[in-house]
Amino acid sequence: MIRKGEALPSVLFNTRVRDESIEGPNPYRWDLKSSGDYFEGKRVILFGLPGAFTPTCSTYQLPTFEKLFPEFNGLGIDEIYCISVNDAFVMNAWAKDQYLQHVKVIPDGSGTFTREIGMLVAKDNVGFGLRSWRYAMVVDNGVVEAFFPEAGMTDNLHIDTDPYEISTPENLLAYCRTKSRVAA
Repeated sequence: MIRKGEALPSVLFNTRVRDESIEGPNPYRWDLKSSGDYFEGKRVILFGLPGAFTPTCSTYQLPTFEKLFPEFNGLGIDEIYCISVNDAFVMNAWAKDQYLQHVKVIPDGSGTFTREIGMLVAKDNVGFGLRSWRYAMVVDNGVVEAFFPEAGMTDNLHIDTDPYEISTPENLLAYCRTKSRVAA
């Protein structure tokens, strides 16, 4: 499992981006993004969760990070990213469904990034396959500044008992308030 002080792995993410030059009902094109595109030269929050459209993720974690973005930004956070082991189509549909304006989604469809940071778990018992364990982190220029993984990481934990205590937006906000780089 990745730790404080370690650099995030260098991986490529297969994303879909809107392209106004494409006509028709699906004006998107494939775009490869690197870890560096997301994390270099920025101080960001990255949070990983079991899946788009799942109850805790859609009801609490993602919308609360979205709502609190201005406060995080005022404390020196440049971006907030949500990553999930879902493909670009699912992540974009979820972002649209959640009316995201601030939080950006990162599709980790094959779980490459999630595996490399040691957060990939099996959720075959609920039909998910391989997914991310829930966590959040503050990343400064590609290096983990603080890491908040949920306790009890294990394969095939029932979805109704997945913990959601340490990686909450409120917990990260409390951390950021103590580590703000913005002059008061």
